[in-house]
Amino acid sequence: MSIDWTALGQVAAVSIGVTVAVVVVFALGVLGLARYEGARSVPEGGTSAAGVAQAGVCFLACAGVVAYGIYLIVPQFH
Repeated sequence: MSIDWTALGQVAAVSIGVTVAVVVVFALGVLGLARYEGARSVPEGGTSAAGVAQAGVCFLACAGVVAYGIYLIVPQFH
């Protein structure tokens, strides 16, 4: 039985890269929520629509990546 180490290395590199990318996108979503909450805490009562939009887009992207991963894992979806 021969193991193709190149293929294993490629799978490891892609999975680490995707994991880091998802964590960065999720962190940007949390940053957007922090911007929104920071704007709400200002005495003038300002809000940051950009922060809410940033958080929504980032969390939606993360949910899409998770849904695609589940699609790839569960054979009934193919």
